[in-house]
Amino acid sequence: MKHKRKSMIIRRFLSFFLIVLCIAMPIAVSSASDAAIGIVLLHGKDGTPKSPYLSGLVRDLGKEGFIVITPEMPYSKDREYDKSYEDTVSEIDKHVSELKRRGAKKIFVGGHSLGANVALYYAAKTSVDGVLAIAPGHSPELQGFQSKLEDSVERAKRLVSEGKGDKQGRFIDFNVGKTSTIRVTAKIYLSWFDPDGPAVMPKSAAAIKPGPALLWVIGTKDKMYERGQAYAFDKAPSNPNNKYLVVNSDHLNTPNDASGEIIKWLKAFKKE
Repeated sequence: MKHKRKSMIIRRFLSFFLIVLCIAMPIAVSSASDAAIGIVLLHGKDGTPKSPYLSGLVRDLGKEGFIVITPEMPYSKDREYDKSYEDTVSEIDKHVSELKRRGAKKIFVGGHSLGANVALYYAAKTSVDGVLAIAPGHSPELQGFQSKLEDSVERAKRLVSEGKGDKQGRFIDFNVGKTSTIRVTAKIYLSWFDPDGPAVMPKSAAAIKPGPALLWVIGTKDKMYERGQAYAFDKAPSNPNNKYLVVNSDHLNTPNDASGEIIKWLKAFKKE
């Protein structure tokens, strides 16, 4: 009798467990679907992965179920350009692999300011599903930028031509209207600051392989706003999901201020 009662209790427990499991399964499936989009989100120049200018956007993306990685880049506050512009590709590759390992089915690469610049270059060199260019910055080819750096660029070129490209020196950087001094090799400096080098956004946008969708986000109080769509956005391959988004914000606060619209744009790709 005790054996039958014990068996009945076990059966009831198993039935209850199966019912709970069935109820929970749609939630698990929904979570997996939400997590299908992975994003490598790059901070701006002299920033960190915990930059306050990205924190709101990162928090909101996480709440919506996106898988987000915010790595520290070679141009961070602590690293001070310890790798060339081109070598950032291999760093991002590692984070893309991690997103796939965590279940991401679609890969987006994005960034703020110089991070957006690098994201465009990455999309031109590899295969991704989309690019988030948020308050794009760092334009070594523009006259205003060149006027601050031309002496440093010419000195770096001279050192390279003399076979001293791997020698460290002090060069000028320019960020948000201010100049500063950085210590770096001439070769690495040129990779980031040469007006004919790889960090030219219109060139990167034009070189993106057909397929990825591009979201370009710009604030009305950002100096780059004056350049309009023709500067780089229009040079990217045509895609029905491409969008030039204008928000009422400045250069630094655009990522957080545009968070809702960025998420709205991303959500469309969950249905595809």
